[in-house]
Amino acid sequence: MRPALDGHAGIPQEARLLFRGLSLIDDVTVEGLIQSSGRILAEGLPSKPGFFSGELSEDKRINRLSRVVISLQQSPNPRPKFFEKIGENLDYAAAATKLITSNLLGGHQQLSRFETTHFRDFIWRALFAKTLPFEDFEVVTMANFRVASIPWTVMQTCALATKKFGVALYPKLNTSDFDVMVTETPYPGTVSPNTKLVVRYHDAIPLLMPHTISDKAYHQASHYNALRKNVESGAYFACVSDATRRDLISIFPQAEARAVTIHNMISHHYFDEDSTSVRVPEIIRTRQNASIEIKHTSAPKLLAKKGQQSTNGSDQDIGSETKMAAVSDDGAESISLDYLLIVSTIEPRKNHLTLLSAWEQMRTEGFPKLKLVIVGMLGWDHAPIVKKFRPWLERDELFMLEDVPAPELRLLYKHARATVCPSFGEGFDFSGVEAMRCGGAVAASDIAVHHDVYGNAAEYFTPYSAPDIAAAIVRIVDPAAPARRAELVRNGAIVSAQYMPEKILPQWQKFLTSLKTGELGNN
Repeated sequence: MRPALDGHAGIPQEARLLFRGLSLIDDVTVEGLIQSSGRILAEGLPSKPGFFSGELSEDKRINRLSRVVISLQQSPNPRPKFFEKIGENLDYAAAATKLITSNLLGGHQQLSRFETTHFRDFIWRALFAKTLPFEDFEVVTMANFRVASIPWTVMQTCALATKKFGVALYPKLNTSDFDVMVTETPYPGTVSPNTKLVVRYHDAIPLLMPHTISDKAYHQASHYNALRKNVESGAYFACVSDATRRDLISIFPQAEARAVTIHNMISHHYFDEDSTSVRVPEIIRTRQNASIEIKHTSAPKLLAKKGQQSTNGSDQDIGSETKMAAVSDDGAESISLDYLLIVSTIEPRKNHLTLLSAWEQMRTEGFPKLKLVIVGMLGWDHAPIVKKFRPWLERDELFMLEDVPAPELRLLYKHARATVCPSFGEGFDFSGVEAMRCGGAVAASDIAVHHDVYGNAAEYFTPYSAPDIAAAIVRIVDPAAPARRAELVRNGAIVSAQYMPEKILPQWQKFLTSLKTGELGNN
């Protein structure tokens, strides 16, 4: 569950959806593993009552679990504020030393228990609320959890450090209570002999496109070495797309018999609802990225209605040159926007700047009213990208949004002229499928994974050419030729249905059964 502690999209979203989905399979009992990327977690309850621990009283049990919650944000050991960072660094160094020593002596890392009875609010808000609707509260907060106290990065660091001396030492987890352990990325550790490790393999980008990742040397080395260890130890791989599986096998051919494709599930948040675009301007105004300071060159007029005073006291509409009519339920005309949408973390691999150039070209060649709406958190090396956005941000022609809840994102997808997925490389790419489920049309970069996942439900373009991107989008949004957009929407409804939980969960059930019976691969 480590990724679930992070943001809204991609791997964090998949971790939440997969946990929820597997919890619904009748003959599968699921427990979540709480582990931090960089924080040392307090120990939970003993996995089994021991001679020395005995049965803890209720107050001591709650105290232990409460300290686990605290440790995800700060050290559970009270310290003066001045010594907090120093103490954490010392704790980190001590944990790394202890881990290496334990490995050398053949020790195992114990997984303590976390009971949710008194901490369901924490479990829900920390792990699941960013993706799942409240209807899933009972399903995920009644589950059992385990705690891995050692941070994921300490495990990686120890392996990379000891590798310099000849052998990479990966910690051994005591997973003897479990038949299968599913991890969302290559895992820097080994499991008990009776446990089968399943790596949810999202992409090989750190190896095949290392120039596009952050902290390149560390991420490439940690990914490769953990992946190699998983392959050598007999792990199984549930790849999120056929393209990802092909990449894995091209690197490690020996994993072919142990690698299957099980696509990501799409959240049941996304569906084609009967709605108008009336709320879109309000969503854009209220969800703008608060960390980006914008000096508007004109008074913001995004929510001005016909005949309503704008924020600068004039009777100006929201730029009459940019408005589209939309009719609300009571029949009143209100203001809507003509816009393209991209939902993606803002970082170089996602190719925002080529899309920006294509959009600028479209505005000068017949689509002057077209806005650009970008939904996504700020990723690595985002500053040069935001710098190029800034002139348009200041003119209220481009909008950067963050923390958009699914019901609002559903509206943005449905009423966008097109959702554009221009990335240079992906493992699955949720945004295109989500847009299709919501009744939107999709334009996507001509990369293998998009063809694999989107099929005939997208208009494709080369990601390296702004004119080609613009031409592809025009084929969707051209009001003189609406047939192509209508065709993509129809195809999208069919293609995206393949990724609903009711389609994907039987594949997981079959896969897990094959692991139990030994029908898949070789140990």
